[in-house]
Amino acid sequence: MVHRLTGKKAIGLKQTIKCIKSGQGKTVYIACDADEKLIQQVKSLAEEHTVEIKYVDTMKELGRLCGIDVGASAALILND
Repeated sequence: MVHRLTGKKAIGLKQTIKCIKSGQGKTVYIACDADEKLIQQVKSLAEEHTVEIKYVDTMKELGRLCGIDVGASAALILND
């Protein structure tokens, strides 16, 4: 199990979407308990831009993996 996401990242829906659209991402992490309507666009863009999708059980856990004290519905690991 991953204990912390390393490297440069975009955290949150808006930043994740923005970075995927500009071709900056390589792996997107999506919280399984996030609202499906909200994360659908992230999933579609990730598939369209061939970005790997990984799932995390909860928003709280994803936030902790990103090093923040609040939950996050999506996070993107940026290209080097």
